[in-house]
Amino acid sequence: MLELINVNPNSGEPIYRQLHEQIVRLIVGGQLQAEEVLPSVRQIAEVLAVNPMTVSRAIQGLVEQGWLERRRGQATRVAIRSQDDSQATDDLLAPQCQNLIEQARQLGLNLEELQALVASHWYKQG
Repeated sequence: MLELINVNPNSGEPIYRQLHEQIVRLIVGGQLQAEEVLPSVRQIAEVLAVNPMTVSRAIQGLVEQGWLERRRGQATRVAIRSQDDSQATDDLLAPQCQNLIEQARQLGLNLEELQALVASHWYKQG
């Protein structure tokens, strides 16, 4: 799991928020399964070379939102989610979509041209 997380201390976004978003992406994307055990806060902090309090803040936020669960004396696990995560997917992609739309409009592209551009890059990634 830790090999899938990458934080950028030079980013304008706080590290705890980067961790939060990336862990949600791993859960929604299926790379982290329900009831899968996460490494300890200390382990995550060591591997990513960040403050353990930063990691703890991200984990706590994920617990409060129902993405993770903590039980006294046990490791933190991915929570079992009964709800549809399509809203979470929308929430994760919305800022990037908005940026892409704004840039396309600045460049004078219409919706059909933007869709064609996205489709061409989609199929290149195959």
